[in-house]
Amino acid sequence: MIEEIEKIINEFKGFSQVRAIAIGGSSTSKMSDKLSDIDTYVFVENDISVKDRENLIKKYSTKYEAGGEYFGSGDEFMADAIGKQFDVMYWNTDWFESVVTNVWEKHYPSNGYTTCFLYTLKNFDIKYDKTEWLKGLRDKLNSPYPQELKENIIKRNMMLMKDKPFASYYEQIEKAVKRGDKNSINHRISAFMASYFDVIFAKNELLHPGEKRLVQFALKNCKILPNDFEENVEKLYGEDDKPAVLNVMFENLKEIL
Repeated sequence: MIEEIEKIINEFKGFSQVRAIAIGGSSTSKMSDKLSDIDTYVFVENDISVKDRENLIKKYSTKYEAGGEYFGSGDEFMADAIGKQFDVMYWNTDWFESVVTNVWEKHYPSNGYTTCFLYTLKNFDIKYDKTEWLKGLRDKLNSPYPQELKENIIKRNMMLMKDKPFASYYEQIEKAVKRGDKNSINHRISAFMASYFDVIFAKNELLHPGEKRLVQFALKNCKILPNDFEENVEKLYGEDDKPAVLNVMFENLKEIL
């Protein structure tokens, strides 16, 4: 399997636009399972045409989608020889540099998931790095977790969850519950939880690992967690009185800050 993966990676090196290639996702985080894709990041200085990408993919796959733009420029295909799905993302080098600069150096927070791209960078298995550009970006993360970034993530996301005087996620969920608007309840709870985990990982000075298996990651890696952390997360998705559970989760989170 490894030989086939390397063979496919080497094909992407042939494009003049490519500056670096890396494997990421669960494949490099020891959280992979038989359902995990092979997340492949192709860093480009200019776009590769969809036709050229498709011609490459067809050498290895009879089931593929080239030119998908649903979550950014990317292709997905099943490698016939090994029965594994490749999820190929084409990331512009200037854009990715700006992400690292804005978060790690300028300390800009987001509405949840602030350091996700940095986690991906930190855990890359670099397969090709023409000028060691990607390695240079990753080396920036060897510095201590910026305290200003930590404070900014916590402040912004605590405000979004419940501290804002108007239109916090909590307030929106309360209104949605009163209206019986289940779609809105689920949508705002997802936003609340995105901020909740962003605060937890910032408090522990850990990079955010993404959307999947966050409870397990937090239990394994966080030294500081809110009281009844796992119990309350489970209760949230089974309890009818969701605002009451969210209020407890928020107050318990405040106690560790």
